[in-house]
Amino acid sequence: MMGNGNNGFSEAGLRRLREVLEIHVESKKIPGLVALVGRGEETHVEAIGTMRHDDGEPMRRDTIFRMASTTKPVAVAATMALLDECRLRLDDPIDTWLPELADRKVLKQPDSPLDDTVPARRPITIRDLLTSTSGLGLDTTAMGSPMMSAYFEQKVYGENGWMLPAVEPDEWLRRLSALPLMYQPGERWLYNVSDDLLGVLVTRVTGQPFEEFLRMRIFEPLGMKDTGFHVPADKIHRLPPLYSPDPQTGEFTVEDPAEGGRHSKPPAFPSSGGGLDSTADDYHAYFRMLLNHGMHGTERILSRPAVELMTTNRLTPEQLTARETWARNVVHLAHGTGQHGGWGFGMAVRTYRGDYAPIGQFGWDGGAGTTTYADPENQLVGILLTQTGMSTPDSARAMHDFWTTLYQAIDD
Repeated sequence: MMGNGNNGFSEAGLRRLREVLEIHVESKKIPGLVALVGRGEETHVEAIGTMRHDDGEPMRRDTIFRMASTTKPVAVAATMALLDECRLRLDDPIDTWLPELADRKVLKQPDSPLDDTVPARRPITIRDLLTSTSGLGLDTTAMGSPMMSAYFEQKVYGENGWMLPAVEPDEWLRRLSALPLMYQPGERWLYNVSDDLLGVLVTRVTGQPFEEFLRMRIFEPLGMKDTGFHVPADKIHRLPPLYSPDPQTGEFTVEDPAEGGRHSKPPAFPSSGGGLDSTADDYHAYFRMLLNHGMHGTERILSRPAVELMTTNRLTPEQLTARETWARNVVHLAHGTGQHGGWGFGMAVRTYRGDYAPIGQFGWDGGAGTTTYADPENQLVGILLTQTGMSTPDSARAMHDFWTTLYQAIDD
């Protein structure tokens, strides 16, 4: 066990962590970053580089980042709160709340034409949404299939594959419900769609806007004062532009500006799969709560069993195989951050040791250049936030080196 005080990390290890991150910024491939490592009572933060690639405004500890898919592990807490309160049950069909998705047809093969279907063997359940096994999702192994093409043609997702269109959730659900499932409910892990559906579900169960319920049940009790689905005008100076470097030239293209960008006003559809903005300290509070089995100080945020379900593997061996195949086909995971194995609720869970992190580590990465994981064995939280998207391998390499050096800095 680790002692108390400041011996969670070695001085030399933290120095090396900083040096490695500085090299990534000095390479001019990433303008700036904020890294947080927390262990027991000790928290260590590095803010390196600048907000913009051409400007001297420095990164700060309270810089706000687009969390992208790193939203998933946090947004899922809203559904867990409803399970804790018995307002939902794991194996309830979603039909009551999302009647648009009742009586599904399922493609005979994942790459079948859209009219080559069989009836669903059973309804989609809350559990299916939580484990991303609803039969709906973005399947990188079948990008040319009729179903994947239909997602973009019907504007269920934007051309780049991940962004939600600027429509109300009800209209989005109408578009989605016109399409069949790719797989039978509960059969196979598929990315992203289930998470966005959870946000709609929470809104319909509670009768509250999704962000309002998250704020009341999760953000405010945890003191996550800078977390939400947009950045208000009085904080927008703390949000850097999001860059999507040109894969050929490396030139910094602005994917999303801060002022006047996608995160400068409340979205029509708050994305539970990828829409949150947050800071290193806010995310640290949330992941520390998960390590503390749902407690924040003396206040209980989620029940212990809810946290255990979220943060341990929920997939069968067959589903695990499918998820690994998927991981090898996704660009940022192919860049080397994808050795996980399992999936809990809304997050990856390591089921085998494939790199420096131990089995049981949980969290996720985001395409906007973010990574957040917690590790129960070492009581460790690691967070690295950049403003550089995954169009090039640079932010993924920085993440990889962050975890490699962070695990060497553990000293006991």
